[in-house]
Amino acid sequence: MTRILVAGLVNIETTLKIEGFPQHYYPVTYPFDGIQSSVSGVAFNVAKALATLGDEVDLCTLLAPDMAGEQVQQAIAQIPKVKPCFELTMQDTPQSVILYDPEGRRQIHVDLKDIQQRRYSEQGFKKQLIHSDAVVACNINFARPMLELAKQAGKLIATDVHTLGNIEDEYNQQFLAMADVLFLSDEQVSGDYHQFIWQLVERYHNSVIVMGLGSNGALLYTQQANSIQHFPATTTRPVLNTIGAGDALFSCFLHYYLLESNPEKALSRAMLFASYKIGEAGAASGFLSHQQLEDFVST
Repeated sequence: MTRILVAGLVNIETTLKIEGFPQHYYPVTYPFDGIQSSVSGVAFNVAKALATLGDEVDLCTLLAPDMAGEQVQQAIAQIPKVKPCFELTMQDTPQSVILYDPEGRRQIHVDLKDIQQRRYSEQGFKKQLIHSDAVVACNINFARPMLELAKQAGKLIATDVHTLGNIEDEYNQQFLAMADVLFLSDEQVSGDYHQFIWQLVERYHNSVIVMGLGSNGALLYTQQANSIQHFPATTTRPVLNTIGAGDALFSCFLHYYLLESNPEKALSRAMLFASYKIGEAGAASGFLSHQQLEDFVST
């Protein structure tokens, strides 16, 4: 069984369904069944998706000993195969608010509180690292010291930098340089997508790069093939909210890649997994198990 260490943000997420963008001013609205609150955040989404697919997960994050932090702990305790590795050193647990419209467009507001000034203990991380087959290092400050430790231990490092418009981006540069498997979105890429990927390859020498293209699918670069392939988007059910689609794509790809070392198959499965996931509103809901996904492929 694959064991994956996930380090990153976990927060309380509130989603609000709106009529459309731009959002006009109203003194009050009553969006019946349009407001939902749940535990989310990139690390939570990835950990839950991986666990649903059947992987063992160590989830390392920072929380506060507050009501929101207790809600996070209770939610994670209900997910089989996820081992919580929390450090309750923050003053307040992070929160987010996401507006989304009937077309699936979304606007995300994330309040990180003081997490960018906090550190995760090196000793705690090393303890979890020993038994891990791979490390998912989300691009948040407390994960930075973990990158070198994981590299020294010979662990595969996977990261999703989400939006990236410059290959020399100062905030993400350390994650770009350390990632064996690198994911990013096309949202801030200007110009030719293929050229941007080749620039990343020349600069950072990643083994695998996946660029999500939203409704246009995804691009896959592999060092082994030394080529870029396009994978078209697929539709499995009506889209409700695209929030969390990238986390789902990333998680499922990593699950299959670690199992079979076949990046093409991994991305094909991940496209289906993410397509099914966005049929639900929450970023951490709508995940298929490994067997459910395989059954879906065979039908």
